Amino acid sequence: MHITKSICLAAVAALSLSACGDAPGAGGTRDSIRAVGSSTVYPFAKVVAENFARSHADFKSPLIESTGTGGGIALFCEGVGPNTPDIANASRRMKKGEFETCQANGVEEIIELQVGLDGLAFASAQGGIMMNLTPEIVYKAIAAQPYGKEQTAKTWADVDPSLPNEPILVYGPPSTSGTRDALKELVLEVGCDADPAMEALKESDEDRHTQICTEVRSDGAYVDQGEQDNLIVQKIGNNPKAVGVFGFSYLEENSGKVQGLPMNGVEPTYENISSFQYPGARPLYVYVKKAHLDAIQGLKEFLAEWANSWGKDGPLAAIGLVPSPDETMAANAASATTQYTTMTGEEL
Repeated sequence: MHITKSICLAAVAALSLSACGDAPGAGGTRDSIRAVGSSTVYPFAKVVAENFARSHADFKSPLIESTGTGGGIALFCEGVGPNTPDIANASRRMKKGEFETCQANGVEEIIELQVGLDGLAFASAQGGIMMNLTPEIVYKAIAAQPYGKEQTAKTWADVDPSLPNEPILVYGPPSTSGTRDALKELVLEVGCDADPAMEALKESDEDRHTQICTEVRSDGAYVDQGEQDNLIVQKIGNNPKAVGVFGFSYLEENSGKVQGLPMNGVEPTYENISSFQYPGARPLYVYVKKAHLDAIQGLKEFLAEWANSWGKDGPLAAIGLVPSPDETMAANAASATTQYTTMTGEEL
C-alpha cells in the first residue's frame, strides 16, 4: 500500500493524475479546480472563481462546494489524486488531528493561506430584539449544562434581568461548521471560563470541561440551521424575537434586513473586526495540496487570483471580507504566488 501511494504521488507530480491502484482518491483525470469546505468562505471563493474564469478563458471554471469546514477538510485529507479536492476552505484553522490524518493519507505538503478575517456576528431582524450580549450571557442562554448545572433559562431575562423578557431562540450553525467551532472557542468557552471552577476543571478533566463549556442545548432554544447561512438570515428576518449566528459578511450583505448585536459593548463592524476589538473576530483560511499545483490546470493561477482579491480595495472587501493585517497579507501573498510554503504541523 505504501508503494502504491508513492506511485500515486509521483503520478500527480508528473501531471498525469491517472488511476493509481487502490490508493485513496484514485481515479481518472480532472481538468478543473475543485474546492470544498466552509459556508462562510464560500461566497468569497465564488467571487474569486468567477473573476478567475473571466480572466482565464483557457481554463475551466472552478467548482466550489459548500460542505462545512469539518466536512471539507475531511474530504481534502482523504488523499491525493483527481477524485480528491485540491482546496479546502475553512472558517477556522486546521486542527492538529486533521493535519495528522492528511499526513497519514499521503497529503503531506499542505499550503495554508489566511485569506482574511471575519466576525462571528450575532444578529436580529431590523427593528427586532436588541441586546448587548457578552460571552457569559450567550453561554448561560444556550449551553446544555451551564457550569455543569441544569439548563432552566426560558427567556433572556432569566439569564440577566436587564435583558428582554422574550423566549430564547437562537438559529446557528451545525457541529460540522467552522462557524460553530468559532462560536465554541470565541464565545462559549470564554463565557464558561468566567467561572473559576470551570478554569480549574480544564486542568483536572479536559473532556468534561469541553462538554460543559461547548455543548449546546437541544430543547429548541438553539436551532441547528444547517450549512446555509442565508437560511439563518431568512429565519430571523421572519421572526423579530429570534437571534441568528453567522459570519459578518452575511450581516453586511443583508444589512437592510438584519442588525448586528453588540458583544461586550462592541458592534460587529468592519473596523472593529479588523482591529480585533470585536470579540468574535476570526481568521479565514484556504488549504491547498502542493502535489496538485502542477497537476491541476489553472490551480497556481487561481491562488494568484485569491492574492489579487483579498486587499483593502479588492472585490472581496466589497462583499464583507475584512483584510488581514498588512504583514500577514504580504506573507500569505508570497505563499500563494511564489513560495508555496507548506505547513510543518508545529503551527497548530
